[in-house]
Amino acid sequence: MILYLHGFNSTPDSHKAQTLRRYMQERGVGELFACPRLPDRPEEAVQVIEAELARQRARPVTLVGSSLGGFYATYFAECRNLRAVLIQPAVRPYVGLESLLGPQQNLYTGERYELTRAHLDGWRALAIDPVDPERYLLLLETGDEVLDWREAARKYEGARTVIREGGNHVMQSFPEHLARILQFAGIRATEA
Repeated sequence: MILYLHGFNSTPDSHKAQTLRRYMQERGVGELFACPRLPDRPEEAVQVIEAELARQRARPVTLVGSSLGGFYATYFAECRNLRAVLIQPAVRPYVGLESLLGPQQNLYTGERYELTRAHLDGWRALAIDPVDPERYLLLLETGDEVLDWREAARKYEGARTVIREGGNHVMQSFPEHLARILQFAGIRATEA
């Protein structure tokens, strides 16, 4: 089972989530994909992820987290002894998002909310360091304009890692990694 965790101000309608969902559906394993909508508040996002993990109790789960979803994936991978694919992961959102405190709008839903210090404190409480690099597949592009890819490369040193030159935060090379993600998750798929 793949549990996809989307990023900050995103939803299950994000390009990467939909690309992976479609890829799995085309290969006859669409029922092994889940992507819940994560609330903006860290404690609520954790509750949603915990509920989804409880629903999947009978199946092995591999987390796939993009950006802030990668931060959440790290927390759950370490606390629940899971494997995770991290796509341009946020390493310290409680630092990186501090400059965005104030009014926010979700890119997909248009929903408005206030990013507060309570959000930062919530993320800080979820930070885990060091991590077990054996749990991870790390996918990075050096042209990420939002997050410094080197910070993730340092934190997850020793993990299976693919670094592509150029690209951006959206991860232009994402389609190239789809088969690798399924292989890492142990999902056997048919050819489309």
